[in-house]
Amino acid sequence: MLSQLMSGVAIGLVVGYLGLALFAVFFSNGMIFPAPEPSYTDSEKLVRMKISNDREIVAVDLENPGAEYTILYSHGNGEDLGMIRPFLDDLRNHGFAVFAYDYPGYGLSTGSPSEQGAHEAAAMAYRYLVSIKQVDPSKIILFGRSLGSGPSWKLAATQPVAGMIIDGGFASTFRCVTKYKLLPWDVFDNLALVGAVDCPVLLMHGKQDRTVPFHHAQLLNQAYQGPISTLFIDEAGHNNLVESAGPAYWDAIDTFTQSLAQPK
Repeated sequence: MLSQLMSGVAIGLVVGYLGLALFAVFFSNGMIFPAPEPSYTDSEKLVRMKISNDREIVAVDLENPGAEYTILYSHGNGEDLGMIRPFLDDLRNHGFAVFAYDYPGYGLSTGSPSEQGAHEAAAMAYRYLVSIKQVDPSKIILFGRSLGSGPSWKLAATQPVAGMIIDGGFASTFRCVTKYKLLPWDVFDNLALVGAVDCPVLLMHGKQDRTVPFHHAQLLNQAYQGPISTLFIDEAGHNNLVESAGPAYWDAIDTFTQSLAQPK
């Protein structure tokens, strides 16, 4: 009887695991990339960058002649350049030059959303800043918001930058659902990249975040061996960190930016 029970439990676990794997294969991409309808219209002020013959990435370039640092901004999964424009303007008004882009399938960028496409778009944006605009990599700060933490961690692991700011970032996307790593693969596995990153990092997260639970920030904070600072706000959720933190949000960014100029 016991052996039959154990056998039934084992079969149930196998079936459940296979179901989880199949769900991840066929449905996770749509959940990770719920691209909204474009919130902005075409304009000659937009920057267009080809990443293949049939895919073009759209970006905005907010120049600031007096800025020491340029922020390369990677946005969240439910927004596009039009929706985040007020925050990009806030960053510029705070003293930064800002370059932000839309992933394939977002806004006016063509193609279909995917992890690879997001990484390719981020890499193209970085190359545009360095090669076309001649921005010194030591003056580029990566800024990843939620989903944008994925392309940002990957860039930081593969390209030289001054530093990286993460707002509401995850250890990996699958862990937002399962909490633990249950499958042999993942999407935007930021935790696996921490060992390849050595630039200064600022982690910002709301402790009441239900979309990317706070323990993701704790995992990244504990795993990262490079210079790191944090801003964890008790009452903040996933989409109201700026409002909940108030002046502390910008103070944290100011302190972080000032630290980049100090001798290592």
